[in-house]
This record gives sequence, C-alpha cells and structure tokens, in this order.
Amino acid sequence: MLNNKLLLWSITVACAGFLFGFDTAVISGADQPIQALWQTSDLTHGLFIMSSALWGTVLGALGANIPCDRFGRKTTLIAIGVLYLLSALGSALATDPVTFSVMRFIGGIGVGVSSIAVPAYIAEIAPAAQRGRLVALYQFQIVFGILIAFLSNYLLADTFLLSWRWMLGIEALPAAIYLLLVFFVPESPRWLLLHKQDHQAASQILHAVGEPSPQHLITQIESEHQQRASENLFSHAYRWPILLAFLLAFFNQLSGINFVIYFAPRIFSLAGLDSSAALLSSAGIGLVNLLFTVLGMVLIDKAGRKTLLVIGSIGYILSLAALTIAFQLSLAGNLVVAFIFMFIASHAVGQGAVIWVFISEIFPNSVRTKGQSLGCGTHWVLAALITLVMPAVLGSFTPTVIFGFFTVMMVLQLICVLWLFPETRGKSIEELGMSLSDSR
Repeated sequence: MLNNKLLLWSITVACAGFLFGFDTAVISGADQPIQALWQTSDLTHGLFIMSSALWGTVLGALGANIPCDRFGRKTTLIAIGVLYLLSALGSALATDPVTFSVMRFIGGIGVGVSSIAVPAYIAEIAPAAQRGRLVALYQFQIVFGILIAFLSNYLLADTFLLSWRWMLGIEALPAAIYLLLVFFVPESPRWLLLHKQDHQAASQILHAVGEPSPQHLITQIESEHQQRASENLFSHAYRWPILLAFLLAFFNQLSGINFVIYFAPRIFSLAGLDSSAALLSSAGIGLVNLLFTVLGMVLIDKAGRKTLLVIGSIGYILSLAALTIAFQLSLAGNLVVAFIFMFIASHAVGQGAVIWVFISEIFPNSVRTKGQSLGCGTHWVLAALITLVMPAVLGSFTPTVIFGFFTVMMVLQLICVLWLFPETRGKSIEELGMSLSDSR
C-alpha cells in the first residue's frame, strides 16, 4: 500500500510533467495562425517558432545535472516552475518572432530540466516495489497536460473565439500553482546523504515515505557510492547503461511521437478533415494517450519494463504500417484518425510509460543525473531536429514516405528490445546501478 506522504510528494513533483505536456502540445494550436501572422517561410517557422522550445529543452536536459547535483533536486524543481511561468507570459505577449522564440526557448529549458529532475527525485524517494508506477506519474502528468492543452486550444479557438495568445498564456495559471506547491516537498534523501552528508534528515525522509529499514538502506547507498564515487560517466564501467539509455531515447523520437503531437492538426488536414474536426481529433489524441498511460502505470510494476516495451513496439509497427497504407491509398480521414489513436495507445503503454522510469533507474547514484542528461539529451536533440525539419519535410515528402520511415525504425526498436534490454522491476536502484555497470 502506498504511503500517503510518498504519494502526495510524488504527485506534487510530477505536476512539472503537466506543464511539460501542456507546453509541448499547446503550440500545435498556434502553429498555423502564427505562420500566417508573421508570414514566415517553412524553414524559418520550423527553426524559430516550432522548435525553439525544443532547443531550450536540449540545453536544459544536457545541463540539468549541474543544478540537480550542486543545488539539490528541490531547488531545481522550484526553478523549473519559474521558467514555465516566465515563458507562458512572455510568449503570449510577444510581438515578433524573435521575442516569441526566446520565450519559448526559456520554457523549453524548464521542460529539459524537469525531464531529469522529476524522475530522479521520485526514483530517489520511492521504495523499489512502487518506483515504477510513481516515476510513471510524471508521464501521466505529461499526457494529462497534452490532453488539457488540446482541449484548451479547441475551446479557446472554437467556442470562445480567442486568439493563439490566450492558448499560450493560460499556461501561467498551472505554472503558478505548481510553483507554490513544490515549496512544500522535502529534499531527496539520497542527495542529502551524498552531497550534504546529512544522515538525520535523510533517515527522517526515508522513514516518512515508508522505507522499512532506513538505516540499512543508508548503509547500502553509502557503500555503493564509495565504490563508484571516483568514476566518471564515460568510464568503462558505465558503457552498458549508457548504450541502453541512448537506444531508448533514440527510438522514442524515431517512432514519430513528437511529429504526431506537434503537427496533429496538419496530419488530420492532410487526411481531409476540416480545421475544427482536426482540432477536435487532436484532443482525442490526448484522451487516448491519458487512458493508455494509466494502463501502462498499472502494468509497469507487474508486467515489467521490458514487456511493455515489446507490446508498445508491436503496436507501433502495426499502426504506422496501417497509416502508411492509408495515406498511399487515400483512405477516409476517419480511418487515419483511428490509426493515429492506435499509434498513440501503443506509445502510451510502451515507450511513454517506460522511458523516464528506465533511464532514472539504470545509473548508480554517483552519476544518475549525468546519465539521465545523456539519455534525455539524446531524446531532445532528436525531437528538436524532427520539429525543425518537419515543415519542410511535409512540403517535400508524402505522408506515406514519412510514416513508412517511422515503421522501419520501430521494427529496429523491437529487435533491440528483445535482444539487449534487461528487466529492472522490483530491484533497488543501488542493485541496478551495481549489476548493470558490472554486467558487460
């Protein structure tokens, strides 16, 4: 049974994921109106408008280990809220493409840092038996934020006839609420031990979250750290977790998930739906994503991480192949919507549920945030590149070619998961850090 304080603190911190998801998806409603307003070319629109947040995310993810380790997980989580709040207000009030891009870039830094700090924090306060579902709360909040962003865009544009500025600016409200709540969570006990040598505070927090033997765990944490403290991330010992983190992040983006999330209205328009139906179908993406993320959360500590990755990979292949055929044969738009929903469901129960959990638990304490930065940095570099080139790609290639490419990538993912990936459920992060670092 979940400890009440553990659940409350995990949910509070995971709310940064809501802002992540909202910030990621809200731009889809502003995509075409902004391009029409500022008359930008496809390349400029992709570079400055659509991918500016993602380049900020790359910077945030690659550099997140510095504030996480130096100032602590909690201080970093507070800074994330400030970045989101500033970005929401600034992008809504921007009067030119450059200012808009800078404000979106700032929000992107918040996204990138949160993709390291939140999973690390929850993994470090959660007992092994509940770690999967609690870290997966972050993914749940991401997809919940995506759903609310799509619904918000639809309501503001179609019902209240408000502009894209309202779509972006409304994010300031949840950002302010998150910023207030995160002040009341404690620091990570593992950070307190390894960076402040504060045994008493760490023991109190571990006891509060229901750890059955805090002193035994503290001894295990310190023992593992003493054996690893002198090594850096790129030492020979960590080549295996580095490879696993890289492959998981690499295939996550080569599935086409950010392409679908960012450009959903355009994809549905290419399938023959009008603008209102396209926005409403985009909201449907968010709902399917949420429901199957909940399913993934239920299964992740029971079926395991690897099993979900296999199930998700098979679903990816089937849905992407169906989309390739649908666009080739010019099938009805409703069929395209159904196949997109199947694709989203496959992502949510597989890669979506697993990625943040897996990357946060395979590295030892001494290099955890550095390893996460490497894996998540790979994820966000590819996401930014895909978003940068997609407006031009959509103008140069048919949807058949695009979805066909993603299908091939997911066949490769399935092979890698079956051949290379270990199961990590039910083990402490200290056990995983030692076994994966020494196993190859």
